[in-house]
Amino acid sequence: MDTTVLIPAYNEEAHIAAVVAVAREAGLPVLVVDDGSTDQTTQVAERAGAQVLRLPENRGKSSALAYGLAQVQSPYLLLLDADLTGLRPEHLQALLEPVRSGRLDMAIGVFKAGGFMTDFGNRATPFLSGQRACTTAWLKSVPNLTARRWPEPAITDHLARSQARWAYVELPGAGQIMKEQKRGFWRGLGLRLRMYAELLKYRWGKKSGA
Repeated sequence: MDTTVLIPAYNEEAHIAAVVAVAREAGLPVLVVDDGSTDQTTQVAERAGAQVLRLPENRGKSSALAYGLAQVQSPYLLLLDADLTGLRPEHLQALLEPVRSGRLDMAIGVFKAGGFMTDFGNRATPFLSGQRACTTAWLKSVPNLTARRWPEPAITDHLARSQARWAYVELPGAGQIMKEQKRGFWRGLGLRLRMYAELLKYRWGKKSGA
């Protein structure tokens, strides 16, 4: 198999099985990195057909991604979030096809008609999308991947620096469970604001030359 599906996950026992099932339906092997979950994420993912690596404590998406990436040997990689809705095998093929054909180094998925809030958030900040296909070698070449809890800004910077060929790919009908839905409104909102604060701090550091 030339492609591995890599899914970082933290406390996603309610959603991870559906995402793994779609990848398996598409005929792709799945590697889930459980980022120190306190629920049954590992067990649910394994029952759904994924290989699972488990971190002993929650370290953030970047560390989970890097930990899984170090184990990947396939030439192509498909990154997915663990809380997707409406995902179908054809979405995965749409992301992979331009990378496998050599036309792109990275394809970035954006939601379309998957729900008002997820569509709005994804299209307002598409560079933060967790749905990506790329060559494994290219992703392993990204410097400072674990500098922040979220890897997408470092990946975006490397796309520009390396002059990689990339494009957005629409994923009709796909969406995502909002943090406010998963964790409760106030806790979810706090997590979202923390994420935005981290990303702004990263961007400010880049602009100031830090």
